[in-house]
Amino acid sequence: MDIAALSMGLSQAKISNEFSTAMLSKSLDTREAEGNSLVQMIDAAAMERSVTPYIGGNFDVSV
Repeated sequence: MDIAALSMGLSQAKISNEFSTAMLSKSLDTREAEGNSLVQMIDAAAMERSVTPYIGGNFDVSV
């Protein structure tokens, strides 16, 4: 049994696992920021609609 090769393999697996975990964490942070931005946009649209409720409710069509 080659202890040195086993140690190297385990070390590489550990590094790969840590990298994957870091990338997943960054991805989750990015998605959370996008979600917060979306909520802010929805809140802004709701605020505008409450101030001017008549805008966008009706439209005229002529053919």
